[in-house]
Amino acid sequence: MQDARYRHSVIGTHLTSGESRLYDVVMENKLIRYQQSGHFHFVTFGCYRRRQYFYSRAGRELFEHSLEKIRVRYDMTIFGYVVMPEHVHLLVDEPKKAVLSKAIQALKLSVSVQQERRPFWQARYHDFNVFTHRKFVEKLRYIHRNPVKRCLVATPQDWPWSSFRHFAYGEAGTVEVESQWTFARRDRAAAQPMSQNRDMGHPHW
Repeated sequence: MQDARYRHSVIGTHLTSGESRLYDVVMENKLIRYQQSGHFHFVTFGCYRRRQYFYSRAGRELFEHSLEKIRVRYDMTIFGYVVMPEHVHLLVDEPKKAVLSKAIQALKLSVSVQQERRPFWQARYHDFNVFTHRKFVEKLRYIHRNPVKRCLVATPQDWPWSSFRHFAYGEAGTVEVESQWTFARRDRAAAQPMSQNRDMGHPHW
């Protein structure tokens, strides 16, 4: 796993109370990149002819399981995502084990083979390179606010099929999302074996 450090990011005061303490996730410039661009990517792809194939809870959860499987397979870091009824937004780093286009193709295939509808996806996807702090935060906020903008829910936390609840409350969902919460959990997991080794070497009588 990459050693990712985080620094505080101040967002405008117009954010809701649930959002105001988020977005501590902006990565430092020393991250290693694995493709030619060296950027983060805001990726969008949709269902065939914008049909609402993710209208049901089961469909959205199926996508999340496929996303996590692809994240692990290609060692891809996910910073944000949302599953909408007819499209998906991702904010990701470049995978270590493949080019991004191959990972997205595998993700779309993983979902479509579990569905009866044909065709399931639009043929292409939109990829926007994110290379500044400001743009990173803008895209992450857009992802989390999308269900509210579409009047699907009143607040971002009311839409479970996104990374918002992880950022807001540290909830561990189906998809591992890179954040200050995730980094702290890895730190604790790494420290635990060291503590156990010390305890084994010095028994308490």
